[in-house]
Amino acid sequence: MEYNFREIEKKWQKRWVEEKTYQVTEDDSKQKFYVLNMFPYPSGAGLHVGHPLGYIASDIYARYKRLQGFNVLNPMGYDAYGLPAEQYAIQTGQHPAITTDANIKRYKEQLDNIGFSFDWNREIRTCDPEYYHWTQWAFQKMFNSYYCNDTQQARPIEELEKAFALYGNEGLNAACSEEIRFTADEWNAKNEKEKQEILMNYRIAYLGETMVNWCAELGTVLANDEVVDGVSERGGFPVVQKKMRQWCLRVSAYAQRLLDGLDTIDWTDSLKETQKNWIGRSEGAEVQFKVKDSDIEFTIFTTRADTMFGVTFMVLAPESELVAQLTTPEQKAEVNAYLDRTKKRTERERIADRSVTGVFSGSYAINPFTGEAVPVWISDYVLAGYGTGAIMAVPAHDSRDYAFAKHFGLEIRPLVEGCDVSEESFDAKEGIVCNSPRPDATPYCDLSLNGLTIKEAIETTKKYVKEHNLGRVKVNYRLRDAIFSRQRYWGEPFPVYYKDGMPYMIDEASLPLELPEVAKFLPTETGEPPLGHATRWAWDTANKCVVENEKIDNATIFPLELNTMPGFAGSSAYYLRYMDPRNHQALVGPKTDQYWKNVDLYVGGTEHATGHLIYSRFWNKFLHDLGVSTVEEPFQKLVNQGMIQGRSNFVYRIKDTNTFVSLNLKDQYDVTPLHVDVNIVSNDILDLEAFKAWRPEYATAEFILEDGKYICGWAVEKMSKSMFNVVNPDMIVEKYGADTLRMYEMFLGPVEQSKPWDTNGIDGVHRFLKKFWSLFYSRTDEYLVKEEPATKDELKSLHKLIKKVTGDIEQFSYNTSVSAFMICVNELSTLKCNKKEVLEQFIIILTPFAPHICEELWHTLGHDTSVCDAVWPAYNEEYLKEDTVNYTISFNGKARFNMEFAADESSEAIQAAVLADERSQKWIEGKTPKKIIVVPKKIVNVVV
Repeated sequence: MEYNFREIEKKWQKRWVEEKTYQVTEDDSKQKFYVLNMFPYPSGAGLHVGHPLGYIASDIYARYKRLQGFNVLNPMGYDAYGLPAEQYAIQTGQHPAITTDANIKRYKEQLDNIGFSFDWNREIRTCDPEYYHWTQWAFQKMFNSYYCNDTQQARPIEELEKAFALYGNEGLNAACSEEIRFTADEWNAKNEKEKQEILMNYRIAYLGETMVNWCAELGTVLANDEVVDGVSERGGFPVVQKKMRQWCLRVSAYAQRLLDGLDTIDWTDSLKETQKNWIGRSEGAEVQFKVKDSDIEFTIFTTRADTMFGVTFMVLAPESELVAQLTTPEQKAEVNAYLDRTKKRTERERIADRSVTGVFSGSYAINPFTGEAVPVWISDYVLAGYGTGAIMAVPAHDSRDYAFAKHFGLEIRPLVEGCDVSEESFDAKEGIVCNSPRPDATPYCDLSLNGLTIKEAIETTKKYVKEHNLGRVKVNYRLRDAIFSRQRYWGEPFPVYYKDGMPYMIDEASLPLELPEVAKFLPTETGEPPLGHATRWAWDTANKCVVENEKIDNATIFPLELNTMPGFAGSSAYYLRYMDPRNHQALVGPKTDQYWKNVDLYVGGTEHATGHLIYSRFWNKFLHDLGVSTVEEPFQKLVNQGMIQGRSNFVYRIKDTNTFVSLNLKDQYDVTPLHVDVNIVSNDILDLEAFKAWRPEYATAEFILEDGKYICGWAVEKMSKSMFNVVNPDMIVEKYGADTLRMYEMFLGPVEQSKPWDTNGIDGVHRFLKKFWSLFYSRTDEYLVKEEPATKDELKSLHKLIKKVTGDIEQFSYNTSVSAFMICVNELSTLKCNKKEVLEQFIIILTPFAPHICEELWHTLGHDTSVCDAVWPAYNEEYLKEDTVNYTISFNGKARFNMEFAADESSEAIQAAVLADERSQKWIEGKTPKKIIVVPKKIVNVVV
């Protein structure tokens, strides 16, 4: 009976759906295990062979845990909002919902072809109002909360309102946008709008003035990772820095908890380090500097308080409000020109770029420790978001300050005894302090750090700053609040209306607020976001419903928010919704959340390290504060799959002809290499007729062949349409089967590593499955399986496999598992093994990798339940013990032949047997051996 993979795979994919094999419910009698893939965006191009890599890896693990008796949740859904669908809508007029729905259908069909164990009953889509109801709900909760630094948690905003009425904000320790002070009397005297403006300073979801990456062509704000070299990643349109009033989430309030949480989760050290650097915790001091001949003061933050005496200039971020205040009339034109240039660069680009640029403001600041007037410069190596957006520059002990000082000829004053700053800054935090103050300077304050170690000097200065009211000791974080507004149509609407210019939430009972229809998907002529085209986008507070804009009276009917939420909104808590996707009363029910708790295994790409993985951890911590999420960290273990790169093929056209020459003959001609569609190439051999039919200009192509074949060149490149190296998994499934695709993707190399797709090796995996099938059926369709006890060698081969694959799956070393399967099948074939006792357990171990063939063969053994519900076998060490050992027999250190001995044979018996063997006589040559060395279970060396 032939291995008919097409028939088998379609049969079982249908049966699994009919029998609800992968549907899962909470079961208190079983231990839970939650496996999750990072939310895919359903693009119009569908899947290529690189996309399923992580899904296959997680599916193998999910199936393995189920076979171990766990109750496994393995859901799938779609991050369905996104710019590509909106751009397509702008170009064609087709509503993004139609495009997205068609893309999802295609995606699901492709995923189903590969045989994943997803519980499709739990499918969610971020663009479904039933789903974004809970995204809007979470946003409202954030709006109505503040972050208490004392209790380190989110608290209801009503607590602040009550406290303000009684005590003002005296003694308040809450996360805020800016430090303000007011009494209870001042609060109580304020009107509604003034009170709302103060509360906005503390809300976790708040409206704030922020610098954003603005793309006029796309009409929207872009995240840092959506901008490359000053242009939008999508479309390549110019992007500039611009200050806008935007919705923000106070992620920075959770910075310390985000850091601390990294110690409790099983992530790679490199990923944790990336997040730690992104959060960027630093301890230091905030110090006040006065501007010379002015009442203006400004604050700087420094982690090196010991270097105050070495400040020789100050630097402002280009976005700082101080720039306008400190720029003198003489410098204004030069400063404005510089600001125009820096607008085109994102923060990320400015951090990465080490080139020196800057402009003098014309003003000076007074160093509070030396009394010196130091020049105030403006440069884009200082970021507005970190610290205060102003720095004191100590070029002798900071590399970027040093480069700036050298470039502009500014003083470099060393502060450590014996340090040489003639060529570079001295950045080490070790040594004895000097020049603090300088011996030739008149002391300006009663502090001297000379003779102290750097560590002592830092603490002494911080104490002095605090005691003399020059500033305060503070912990700073690089982590910025998340900008939460996008000027797009295709996104979650904000459940917000505006009264007297201030935002208010629509009633929770009225959620979801659904996305309205619009005539155009572009911004309006007056620059409003696309929702400005909606004619029915006003909130009736009396009837609690959306009504026509013309009814707005600003008494009971108010305009709704025109921005939509960003892409990460819908993917920040989706793992919770999968637990309870059809609950109409809550994001997730308490009992359900208590059962599933959090994700045990999360699989996805490293590109989300500083975006999604920060936002979702923040979101979950907030929901944990509300008592919604039981566990504070959402993803316990995280595995980053590598990328499957394209393996491009090339043909070589002789210049000024339509003749193509084969690879090994091309050096004889003047040729142009051209990419060719990899799908018409097999094992680097071009299908000539398919090539002629591929494009009209090649219909008359002629070829210079080698040995009757056209051999293509190849290179490893990114998989992309333009290089014609995209391999569609549907084609692989059609030609070889889903089980072959699944195993081959794992066979390519370790899950975490990037590797090139190379179809050349796929035949070997397909042959393995055929060989496995042949253990059950002969070529003449004879059923071979017998109810006979297995031999010792057969059990040894099987249990060696069980041990190897069990260990490999736990370590995600799937590529070595595939090799082990092949070795075991070869061994069993050699032993002519067809014992049910062995093959039954082999099927179970292979099931996570090749579920279709295993389900078919499992049923041929007489089972009427799914192999998914079998029991993962344990290996028995007794079967793995070696009865005999193969020794290498050497004479004077040179190996001459081998001998088999019982594993427990004594050294004396081995020596006697070696000397008695007739082959030894040739090498002893009648002499008496001086000594015989026996290395147990390895080698015998006869010294003659």
